[in-house]
Amino acid sequence: MRVLVVNAGSSSLKLRVLDPDDAITGSADLPAPRGSADAAEVAAAVRGLGEIGAVGHRIVHGGTVYSGAVLIDAAVIDRLESLTDLAPLHQPKSLAAMAAVGAALPDAPAVACFDTAFHAGMPAAATTYALPPEWRKRWDLRRYGFHGLSHAYASRRAAELLGRPVEELRIVSCHLGAGASLAAVAGGRSVDTTMGFTPLEGLVMATRSGSVDPGLVIWLLEHVHMPPAELASTLEHRSGILGLAGTADMRQLLAAAAAGDETATIARDVYVHRLRASIAAMTAAMGGLDVILFTGGVGENAPEIRERAAAGLGFLGVRLDPSRNAVAEPDAEIGAPDAPVRALVIRAREDLEIVREVRAVLGRATA
Repeated sequence: MRVLVVNAGSSSLKLRVLDPDDAITGSADLPAPRGSADAAEVAAAVRGLGEIGAVGHRIVHGGTVYSGAVLIDAAVIDRLESLTDLAPLHQPKSLAAMAAVGAALPDAPAVACFDTAFHAGMPAAATTYALPPEWRKRWDLRRYGFHGLSHAYASRRAAELLGRPVEELRIVSCHLGAGASLAAVAGGRSVDTTMGFTPLEGLVMATRSGSVDPGLVIWLLEHVHMPPAELASTLEHRSGILGLAGTADMRQLLAAAAAGDETATIARDVYVHRLRASIAAMTAAMGGLDVILFTGGVGENAPEIRERAAAGLGFLGVRLDPSRNAVAEPDAEIGAPDAPVRALVIRAREDLEIVREVRAVLGRATA
C-alpha cells in the first residue's frame, strides 16, 4: 500500500508518497503563504501522485487527549480543533491540510500522527510545572514536548546502525533545525525533553527565543506595556539567532563568526552554550549516556556546531573524531573510536515514522 505523508509547515505543504518498501515514489511541495495551501492546488498535486492507499498527517499537538496515532474521523477533527489554543501557530495549518487532502482523497483512510505523543509517557517529574494545582488541572498546564516523530525515528535508527536493541540504550537525541529540541530516550521511551507547554521552551532556535526568565516577560507586560500579541510574535519570529545576529540561517551565522564578526560569534556561543547545557541535563535525567545523535538541518549539516557542543562534554564520555565529523554523511558515526559514548549523525525522516504509525493503526483497525 502506498501511503501519502502530509506535513504542513510554516510556509509550505509537503507531500511525500512512500511505497511498501519505504521508498519515496512521489512528492510535491506546495506554497502555503497564509498557513494553508490552495485546495485546488492540493487536489491537482494529489492526483499527480498516483494511487494512494492511506494518508498520514503530521499533527503538532495532541494535548492530553492523544498519546498515540489515531484514525481520523469527525470526532477526532473536533477534538483537534479544540486543541488549537495550545498550538495556535501550528494546529490550524495541519487542520487546513487535513481538510484539503481529505477532500481530494475522500475514500482513503487517514491517520493523525502526533509530535507530542512520543513524550506522553514522560514521568511526572519531567512534565509537571511548579504551579498551583487548580491552574494545572483547569488548563492542562504541563510540559508536552514536541518533535516526537523525529526523536522516535532517530533513536530507533541509531540503535539499528549500532546493532543494539534500542531498549538497552540511553540516547540524547538532538533535533537541531529551525525549531530545535532534545530528548532523553531511555529504553526507547522519552523520559525528558527541552520543549514544554509550547515549542518556545528550551534551546535557542532560528527565530524562537527558547527559554527566558518568566519574570522578564512579566516585566515587559507591566512596565513597558508591550501588547501580548507583539510579545508573542517577537519571541516566536524575531528572536533566536535572528534576534542575536540578524540572520536565521546557521550557515550565514557560522561564516560571519569565522570572519571575525563579534555579534555572530556571540550568537554562535549563546546557541552552543544552551545546547551543551541541555545535553548534560538530558543525560542527568537518564543517569548516564550511551549514544548522542544529531539530526535536523543544523544537526546534519553543521559539523562546527556538533564539534563545539561535544568539546564541552568530555566529562560525559563524548568525544568526536574530527575527520569523521567534518565529512559525515547522515546515518554515520562521528565519534572517536575509543570514546565511551557513541556519536552519530542521523537523517531526519519523520515521514518514515509517520508511515510506520499509519500501518500500525490500520493494522489494528482491520485485525
